Amino acid sequence: MKFQLKTQFKPQGDQGKAIEQLTKKLNSGVNHQVLYGVTGSGKTFTAANVIANTNRPTLVISHNKTLAWQLYQEFEEFFPNNAVHYFVSYYDYYQPEAYIPQSDTYIAKDASINKKIDRMRHGAVQSLITRPDTIVIASVSCIYNLGSPETYQKVSLEVYPGQKITRKELLSVLIGLGYARNDFAPEAGNFSAKGDRVQVHPPTGEEPIIIELRKDSISALYTGPYTQVEPVYASIKLWPANFWVSPEDKLKIALSNIRGELAETLAVLKKEGKDIEAYRLEQKTNYDMELIEQMGYCPGIENYSRHLDFREPNAPPFTLIDYFPENFLTLIDESHMTIPQVRGMFAGDRARKETLIRHGFRLPSAVDNRPLNFSEFKKTIGQTIYISATPGEYEIEKAGKENIVEQIVRPTGLLDPEIEVRPTKNQMQNAMEEMRLRIEKNQRVLVITLTKRLAEDIAEYLNEEGFKVNYIHSDIKTLDRPVHMQKLREGKYDVLVGINLLREGLDFPEVSLVIIFDADKEGFLRNETTLLQTIGRAARHVEGKAILYADKTTGSMERTIKETKRRKKIQEEYNKKHKITPETIKKKIHQMPAGMLYDEDENKDAKSYKNMAQKELEREMKKAAKELDFEKAAKIRDEIKKIKE
Repeated sequence: MKFQLKTQFKPQGDQGKAIEQLTKKLNSGVNHQVLYGVTGSGKTFTAANVIANTNRPTLVISHNKTLAWQLYQEFEEFFPNNAVHYFVSYYDYYQPEAYIPQSDTYIAKDASINKKIDRMRHGAVQSLITRPDTIVIASVSCIYNLGSPETYQKVSLEVYPGQKITRKELLSVLIGLGYARNDFAPEAGNFSAKGDRVQVHPPTGEEPIIIELRKDSISALYTGPYTQVEPVYASIKLWPANFWVSPEDKLKIALSNIRGELAETLAVLKKEGKDIEAYRLEQKTNYDMELIEQMGYCPGIENYSRHLDFREPNAPPFTLIDYFPENFLTLIDESHMTIPQVRGMFAGDRARKETLIRHGFRLPSAVDNRPLNFSEFKKTIGQTIYISATPGEYEIEKAGKENIVEQIVRPTGLLDPEIEVRPTKNQMQNAMEEMRLRIEKNQRVLVITLTKRLAEDIAEYLNEEGFKVNYIHSDIKTLDRPVHMQKLREGKYDVLVGINLLREGLDFPEVSLVIIFDADKEGFLRNETTLLQTIGRAARHVEGKAILYADKTTGSMERTIKETKRRKKIQEEYNKKHKITPETIKKKIHQMPAGMLYDEDENKDAKSYKNMAQKELEREMKKAAKELDFEKAAKIRDEIKKIKE
């Protein structure tokens, strides 16, 4: 199957030249290129054309889940007849297992798994195995341990009418594939069995598969609920319900190897006089082994992945990248942020694991449940295009000047936003006056702060002043962030307050004003790269402007203003030459797919408050008390206490 790019747009501005150069160099074997494209120049459109021209499966890596979601929507629209998937960490909340020797504190792994994202991860992997026309938009979770692709394919079961298999054998195979029996309320990764009908719910969340049995063989295959069966299937492949399933014969060998490592480690610990650590490790490991033997799975099974995958010590783990065919293409979006993030993952994980191992909480092989280190990552990815409006030194060095493709002229003729520096005295009142002027024109505003607390406080203050406003930062759930952004575009909010999530790549054509507080606080959140990216959020509107509140002009501010002037000069000359009048970008507002988002009314009694910010919790608590729901208020109060502690 070939990639079919569906769009009414044609390459304009610098896009045609960029598409031609990138495609030509990929076909000639160039491994590293940089697409240096300013905000709003249509870098995603250029990338989509390159994918269609080269017709290769593609991995797009983004540094945050929100931007990854936006890219997923855009690529899905460009390639409606091809397989476009979203692969990010499936944790809404994640506290890794850790031990603090100074206070003798063990912190058990605690996580809140988003089942919807888990289903999408399975969909991405299965598509890579079965379809060559696959694009996966992923966060840096794509470099984390995922389990062997060979095993994942090998343990899958193909079922078809006429196949000789008893009901007992079929149920046993499903349990071996990691499915759990649930006859009352089955969901993704479950199966139910009633009489001669077995209903299997794929881990991707698709329609359940009904297997009818008669005289120890399969008589028919359907999809859909019991009451409304759909067309008959000639055959269906049942994939594992999780990524840590091993064939039974290999599982026995793996368990034997784990027990061998346990014996060796216990001997070393006892020799060193660490009897408590030895006892702790023995109890924990034996308990895990018993669960794996009985159920095929245990919490934290990934810590035994080296043995389950039969890898050598220190060998790189299997990741999503291993599921791609050999000729795949890698696009690293906002590479100036993504590359440093990939670099930093390995060291922190290693330090935490080594502490656990030293104190008897894990076997030494647990260190091999890890992300790829940067050297391994570089060897694993295919031909790569680094995409950024502010590429870093690494990308520029790898590509070389001859392989840097500039895309400075926007298709709509838009210029870079006007930049104005204002003093901090009475800055909030001044900012609100500017906001009102924009809101009167049905335009939107972004407000950028330095801290989460300040973002929440400003949002609360603006709300009291009558603005339709909300805030967004890393404590907001993964799939709730796009909702806030969509509401901004729809006009349900006029103002969105944030920190560094409102920067790279986020597409807000309705935003005409970006307000940056503390612009003169030199550092990561106010360096040249960050300022250029943040100001770029107003680059899609013809009246785009950025106001920087500062009492001095820093070096980063000076360089940002200088680079903006350079770009504007190129853009103005192009517009004059081609007689182009700048126009605000018009872009469709994507509707969130049904079932993707958390339903506030769904399972109200079981609603968790642990991931909400403290101020939001306090508001919820007061609201519950006002409504005389004291039980709910007490639960939220307890969560607030935990946060304060």
